[in-house]
Amino acid sequence: MAWSEIITFTLVASLLVMSPGPNGVLIAKTVPTSGRAAGFANVLGFVTGFYLHGALSVLGISIILVQSATAFTIVKYLGAAYLCWIGIRALISAVRGVAPPKEVAPAKRQRTLMKAYVEGLLTNALNPKVSMFYLAAFPQFITIGETTAASSFLLVFIHSVLNAIWFGAMVLLLARLSRGAKDGSFQRWLKGVTGVVFIGFGVKLASYRPNL
Repeated sequence: MAWSEIITFTLVASLLVMSPGPNGVLIAKTVPTSGRAAGFANVLGFVTGFYLHGALSVLGISIILVQSATAFTIVKYLGAAYLCWIGIRALISAVRGVAPPKEVAPAKRQRTLMKAYVEGLLTNALNPKVSMFYLAAFPQFITIGETTAASSFLLVFIHSVLNAIWFGAMVLLLARLSRGAKDGSFQRWLKGVTGVVFIGFGVKLASYRPNL
């Protein structure tokens, strides 16, 4: 794989990572309410989801997902339902109000980080548009019979690193800003906005039709 191809893929993937989407909204919801560590757990979940989609695409399983209307529809609606579920929970929390932060015991903190990781993982794993990106991008940089699996996974690695850098920086920025935004009214406003946006992404994903 030539350096020109790697640089081109990096530019395309950078635009995708930096474009507004559910990942950024999830980070914006997690950091002010659960802390910086939970935000990084979200990012780790994103990266895991990318490797999952990347592996499926490299192995060709995602082609079956895209070519099968039934399989694609099932995954699409699962992802849409999950995004809407997050949004509804955020709206309910906004209506009920946010309790003042309390000290968290180590054991409970660990479970919170795991929950944040799973949220990040599911946000990507249940989004077939990630597979669509890989399936659209890979043929332009991979030659069947010539490009090795290691070279193919290099593209997934680049995408995941870009994701980690961009959203890691977002976590650090929000962690600084959230120190002055611990009041309940701000958190209720944030959860309300988060809920509306996530439901919007869920509806958008549910109505998504791939160009095959």
